[in-house]
Amino acid sequence: MRDLIFTAAMTCISRSLIFRDRLFDRLAKVSREDTSDYLAIRHRISSGNTTLDAVLVSPEKRPATAAVLICHGIGETVEHWYAVQVLLAQNGVASLVFDYSGYGRSTGLIEADQCESDAIAAFVFLRQQMPSEPVSLLGFSLGSGIAAAITPRVMPHRLILCAAFTSVRNAVCNIGILKPFAFLMPAIWNTEVALQTCPVPVLIMHGENDRLFPPRMARGLASACRSYCELIIVPAVSHNDPIYRPQRSYWLVILARLQGRRFGTACVFG
Repeated sequence: MRDLIFTAAMTCISRSLIFRDRLFDRLAKVSREDTSDYLAIRHRISSGNTTLDAVLVSPEKRPATAAVLICHGIGETVEHWYAVQVLLAQNGVASLVFDYSGYGRSTGLIEADQCESDAIAAFVFLRQQMPSEPVSLLGFSLGSGIAAAITPRVMPHRLILCAAFTSVRNAVCNIGILKPFAFLMPAIWNTEVALQTCPVPVLIMHGENDRLFPPRMARGLASACRSYCELIIVPAVSHNDPIYRPQRSYWLVILARLQGRRFGTACVFG
């Protein structure tokens, strides 16, 4: 029953948020592009009985120095991430963004286990496309729970969590109108627990003005993490700013970590 409730809730919430963003023209138009700076190609990826829609954007002038799989949030599709992918490619990092089953052009239904299977299939695909580069995993908002959950199964070069929550149930409790229904959510994507046994280095990026998942959640995750972990609280950044208004100052920090520069023990900025 909880799985059915999860699927229904995710479908309603995601589609309403995506409809809102289409209404306000927040989605980029993604098509195959071959420019002097980057190459963007749309792919179809098999994940069990479903087919995922995905966009790979890579540098064109020079070989990529690193690659990252991005697990997006509840109200997003690949189109939301195109500007970020271009920024990454222009700075030497290839990225793959995919839609979970039931999202965008991907087939199937939105289910917790399927979301994890989708992320694993996408990661394997990216590793095949970029066999010589270190491949990392980035989870944003909802995607942070999925990324942390699959990390031991795919062993990325490093794990990056942006606008993350401690667990799905805590996330629901933090949304006032949904708090009475938190017990109906399945006990999934407990990122705090996942980080206790995380086998790779972790970077946690969180906006100081995030009102959906407050910075205390990020601090809780950093405290729970038993691997090398870096926590950065970014001043004047709200929950969706990194994708709606991607700033170089925010993403250059992530680029540096993806490319293996300056990664150490926990610290806080801001």
